[in-house]
Order: sequence, then structure tokens, then C-alpha cells
Amino acid sequence: MHYDALILGGGHNGLVCACYLARAGLKVRVLERRSVLGGAAVTEEFAPGFRNSTASYTVSLLHPKVIRELKLVEHGLKIVERPFSNFLPLGDGAGQCIRIGGGLTATQAEVARYSRCDAERLPDYYALLERVADALRAMLLQTPPNVGGGIGALLEAWKSAKVFKNLDLATQRDVLDLFSLSAGDLLNRWFESAPLKACFGFDSIVGNFASPYAPGSAYVLLHHVFGEVNGKSGVWGHALGGMGAITQAIAAEARALGATLSTDCAVSRVRPLGKLIEVQLENGEGLTASRVASNLNPKLLFTRLLDANERDPELTKRFTDYQCESATLRMNVALSELPDFRCAPGTALEAHHQSGIILAPSLAYMERAYVEAREQGWTKQPIVEMLIPSTVDDSLAPKGQHVASLFCQHFRYALPDGRSWDDEREAAADAVIEVVNHAAPNFKASVVARQVHTPLDLERKFGLVGGDIFHGKLSLNQLFSARPLLGMGDYRTPVRGLYLCGSGTHPGGGVTGIPGHNAAREMLRDL
Repeated sequence: MHYDALILGGGHNGLVCACYLARAGLKVRVLERRSVLGGAAVTEEFAPGFRNSTASYTVSLLHPKVIRELKLVEHGLKIVERPFSNFLPLGDGAGQCIRIGGGLTATQAEVARYSRCDAERLPDYYALLERVADALRAMLLQTPPNVGGGIGALLEAWKSAKVFKNLDLATQRDVLDLFSLSAGDLLNRWFESAPLKACFGFDSIVGNFASPYAPGSAYVLLHHVFGEVNGKSGVWGHALGGMGAITQAIAAEARALGATLSTDCAVSRVRPLGKLIEVQLENGEGLTASRVASNLNPKLLFTRLLDANERDPELTKRFTDYQCESATLRMNVALSELPDFRCAPGTALEAHHQSGIILAPSLAYMERAYVEAREQGWTKQPIVEMLIPSTVDDSLAPKGQHVASLFCQHFRYALPDGRSWDDEREAAADAVIEVVNHAAPNFKASVVARQVHTPLDLERKFGLVGGDIFHGKLSLNQLFSARPLLGMGDYRTPVRGLYLCGSGTHPGGGVTGIPGHNAAREMLRDL
């Protein structure tokens, strides 16, 4: 069968790309390997009566233009913000914790318990992040200038340069710092208290196998603050019904626009065929299209799926070396009751249960976790963020019970000494439970079921090569025009008619919809 466009992978970016192409009148088909659409943004039942977001677990980066133009609210999407951004337990005694959020005044009062100086500096720090995030936001929907791309690339380069030219010199210096410094160095310039630096520094290692003192980690921190929820900048929230509610809303719009969405359609080979591209499925079906957009990790496309006879040796080598390792372990747990924290006692619902609960009391703790994982494969004292979405969405669990998402660092994809994740999965999960249980002693006993995804499981289930949740590290050599590689920053590949529309392109990972939006625009420009 022939199509105007085929989309490889039915994750959120692939579905977004399909919507924009179908809206332009193209005959579009999405090919998804799993039996459910949504990629890593899905909601599934993992124990009887308990549903949760299986992999991605919280929302902020989904672009408002995508929400508006694809009519996601009309298709049932509702996002509610967290009452608090973060809750960080620090010790065993009541009150030994820090809460970030609930308004600037409330946050300053919390921070002042540990440092009055830090509380006073907080507004200026927020202003710094907002200034630089504004510059980043202005570039999100731009196509990066492509090295060697001719006049079109020069125009895009001019647009990008204009964003920075319009900034005052002080802000330009801030941009340079946030793109090059380590998160630890940046935060040490601003603050003195370890709890506050831990709250902010956590964002620098989310999905990033690195020390918070690694150069460039400040950008990863920035990457997590450029979003918004319901018009409020830098806020994080929950999609009611789980992250699958986002992709189901996008899928509903794609169908309404006439796109064909196919599940259980694993791709085995992609081969240029004159002016067409042939896509072979594992079930034996052969398809052709005038253009193909891949929502897959580009490493998977160029080292495994692209026909071996069509692979450029230099390009193959580059993608073999493409950095894919977020060192993430992802758990869902069913709970009989809410956690009873030593520092905030009680199992009755409180605001801290509805926040991002960070279990990593200092940058030094994060540094030690990284070093141990680098040497041993995974850390026995992991960094854990816990969200309990059932506290704002009672459709996810039976009455009086709850589901929690545990996002955990650092767990390497490749274990040393020939060890296997199939053998170590449960021990790693136990280590995560122990970290939470130390802060909330009722936690282990309250777990009635759990679902564990190691980096290997994330690769097997979702096609996340190396278990990388971002389809490639957000390192300086894999950003903007160099994402995924120099010469391919504009969503086009060297293969005529073959495009990239996933998180391995600008602006990177997270549930944004932006790569799918931008790739569709470039495909339509070429058409």
C-alpha cells in the first residue's frame, strides 16, 4: 500500500506529526510496534484496580500551541497543577524538611528556616531562570540552522541569532552559564544551604547519568523549567487519567483528521526505493511512502532499521557512538495508604503528598550515587522522586488506596562483569523501596503491588535505546543544530524523504510535542 507519509512510532511526537500532516491533506499512517498507542506516555493497569502512567509520569513541557491547535482540551485532556513543586524530607524529626512552592512568600519562609540569605536571593534566582527560559522558549518552535544547509540554513541561523542579539549583555552571560556550567557550580554561586541546592539540583540529573557537578548539567536543570501548566510558567502538573490521556487526545484528533493509526505494526526495515521509501513490517506487510518520519531513537533507525546497503559508514559510526544512557529505573507501586513521613507525620492527605517528593537530601548525596553507579552499575542509595497522582485523580486507584510513581537514578543500562538486569531487577527495586521507607517507615508495608522497569525493560518495552528516556543525552554535543548530529539538525536526514520527528531532535526529551510539530512543518515546506 502507498501513503503520502508514514510515521514510525506512535508515541506523542509521532502522533503530533501525523496530525499536522493529515491536517494539510496528506494520506498518513502511523505504525506503532506495541498494542497501545502513546509510546512512553501511556496509562495502563499494573495491578487489579490500580492504573498509572507507565513510564513518563508528569506534565509541564507539553507546548500550549500543540494543545490549542490539536484541540486536546476538546478531546478531554485536563491538567491540574501540583499545589507544591517539591517536598524534600531531610531528617527523622518533625519539621525536618523543606517545601518549595505554594507562592514565593511561602517558599521564602521555608527557605529562611535554613538560610535567610538564600531566602532573600530566591526572587533573583527565579528571575534568572525565567529570563533564560524565555530565550529558550523563543527558540523551541524554530528549526535549528543546519550545518552545510545552504540559504535556508542561513535564514534559520539569523532567526536564532536574533533571539540572543535582543538580550542584554547580562542575560547573554547568564545564557552562557546555564549552557556550560555544572548545576552544582551554578547553585553554589547563588545559595549556601544544602537542602535548597538539592531541591533545585535534582532537575539537573533527571534522566541524566551524570554528577550534578558535571559541566553542562545546568542546562538539564534549565530544560526542566521552560514549560508551563494552564498558562503558569515553570509549573508541573498531572494529566487526569494519567499521561495516556495526553496521547489518547492527540490520537483522537489524528483520527478526526483522517490519519490511520495502526498498532501491532513493528517495523523491520526501511529502504529507499527511487523517489519512494519502502517500509517492511515484521508481519510481512510492505508499505511505500513519498516521505517517512521516524519518531524512534535515531540510533535505532540508523544502526538497525535502515537497510544495511543504504548506510553511510561514517554516519553509522557516528550513531553507534551516539550517547544514549539516562540510567533511569521506573517503578509504579500500589499503596494501601499514604506514606507517613517522619518529618511530616500522618497518613491523612496533606499538600506534601501532592507534590514532587524528592528523596536525595544534598548534591553530595547525588554525587555519591553517580560515582557508585558508574563503578558498580547501580547505586544502593538511589535518588528517588515520588509522585502520588491518585491524590489529585481518584480514578487511578480503589477508594482509600493510592498509586505512586517512583522515578529513580542512577541505574546503568550495561552492568559490569556480565551481570544481567533480569537477575538484579528485584534487588534494585528493593533498594528504592528502602530509600522511601527510611523517610516514611510505613511505606514498605503499604506496598500491595509493584511494577518495575529497569533500563533494559524500558528498551524492550518502549524501544528506548539504552533505556534513555530522552532518545539521547542532553549534552552539549547533542543539542540544537547538533541534535542528533551536525548536518541533521533540521529534522531532515541524508536519505531523501526520510525525516526525524522524535525526542532525538531539537529541543530534546520530555512530553513536549515540539519535535513532531517542527518536523511536520519542514516536511510540508519540502512538499
